[in-house]
Amino acid sequence: MVTVDFKTLTAPVGILRILAVVLTCISFSLVASLGHISLSFWAWCMFSWCFCFCITFLVLLLELTTLNTKLPISWDDFTAAFAMLATLMMFTAAVIYPYFFVCSSCGRGIGASVTTCLAFILYAVEVGLTRAKPGEISGFLSTIPGLLKVLEAFVACTIFICLDFTFYSNFPGLQWCVAVYSICFIFALLVIIFTIGRLLSLFPAPFDKVLTVCNVLAVLMYFTAVVIWPFYSFRNNLGNRNFYIVITVMTCLNLIAYIVDTVYSFKLVFFVSRT
Repeated sequence: MVTVDFKTLTAPVGILRILAVVLTCISFSLVASLGHISLSFWAWCMFSWCFCFCITFLVLLLELTTLNTKLPISWDDFTAAFAMLATLMMFTAAVIYPYFFVCSSCGRGIGASVTTCLAFILYAVEVGLTRAKPGEISGFLSTIPGLLKVLEAFVACTIFICLDFTFYSNFPGLQWCVAVYSICFIFALLVIIFTIGRLLSLFPAPFDKVLTVCNVLAVLMYFTAVVIWPFYSFRNNLGNRNFYIVITVMTCLNLIAYIVDTVYSFKLVFFVSRT
């Protein structure tokens, strides 16, 4: 039986989500009113607004009707992962759209940029509110290592968007870097899916130890990519230089994320577990 719980709408997180729905709706409505632009960056921004609007509205609806309790998933992990993903998507849209598509006299474009920045702040606040505090019992994705997994997967997706097969396919070094991005992305995605689907028990070894080993390997692999990618791409002046700069920056960002993730994993395995 479906029951309606209006408290979910008046709670701080519920209010944030309602405002996020309104702001993302305003953003894509303003941009859509300006007409379609056949550019990948424009499509990414429009997808970000529409995706965040739809999923946030769905979360509100499911919690209002308490149907979320009947789903065979970890709801707290799902909402925590989505809040982090939405924060990253709104951040990139808030940077990309005004940089490429807004001028000083573009009123609707400026309006969309402002609402996107506000939506980014709302989702970031939601991440802070839903993040597990020390001592709390909660889902993995609401902890810092879980949020880092979402960040790592998102950064890898950004790298994939910027890749051009016609250039990296001719250089073994760049092919290795793409393999690093792909392997680490697949593992991060599996962790997210298994956590939301409550399937962590299917791991052949204790989850925290598997996570630690994979994080250490990811750090070592990304360290090689940080060195090899700029060496090959800039030395040979391959393709669009801006894309290769973005990939280099994103590679360094993911290396830092994996290092922090590894530190937390070691703390979880060797210190928390002993106490």
